[in-house]
Parts: sequence; C-alpha cells; structure tokens
Amino acid sequence: MKLLIILSFIVLVTAAPPPPINNAQDNVSLLKYNYDNDGTGLYNYEFEQSDGTKQEQHGELRNAGTENESLFVKGSFTWIGPDGVTYIVRYEAGEDGYKPEIEEGPGGAVPPDVSSRHSSDKWNNVIF
Repeated sequence: MKLLIILSFIVLVTAAPPPPINNAQDNVSLLKYNYDNDGTGLYNYEFEQSDGTKQEQHGELRNAGTENESLFVKGSFTWIGPDGVTYIVRYEAGEDGYKPEIEEGPGGAVPPDVSSRHSSDKWNNVIF
C-alpha cells in the first residue's frame, strides 16, 4: 500500500506543469506608441512596453520616381534578455544592405556567432 501511495505521488509530481520562469511577461503592457507617415515616403514610429522592450524607426524614400528608388531606414530596438541584461541593436538599412550594431549592457555578451554575422557580406545583399 505504501508503495502504491509513493508511486502515485511520484506520478503526480512529474505530471505537474513546471512553474513559469518569468511570470511578469504575461502582463506586458504598451506604455508608448507613436506612428507618423506623411504619405510621401517619410515615416517615423516608436513603441515602448512595460517589460523594457523598445523600438524606433525612421524611414525615407530616396530617389522617388526614378529607377534608383529605394527605402532607407534607421532605427533601434532594445530588450531585456532572460539573463537580465539589456540588449540594444542600432541599425541602418538601404541600398548598401542591413548594417546592425549590437550592444549589450553590463554582465552580457553578444554570442560570437551573432556578432560575426552582422559584419559578413551576406547582409549587404538584403533588399528592402
């Protein structure tokens, strides 16, 4: 009988779902949101959330109406990783490709494979 009770308890414990790692993300709210588009190729937007996530971007249409028409964007996004470190990516994208700069806060480190990827030539072939 004791064995049956112990086995039942073990099954119950192993079948229970694990507790959430970061319950605060269940209650993320939007703190700020702005969007402006003039309809001629210029736009700006930004948002900020209660979990520390932020993004802003500015875009402009260059050489409008010509064969060389392209979109140029500049912006950044920020988030707090599961390690508690704030990560920031600042970028530009346009005719010359996507050019990010990755920055991490105290205690963090950009993984080598990520930091080496943004400097490779393959990002220069991205078309927006």
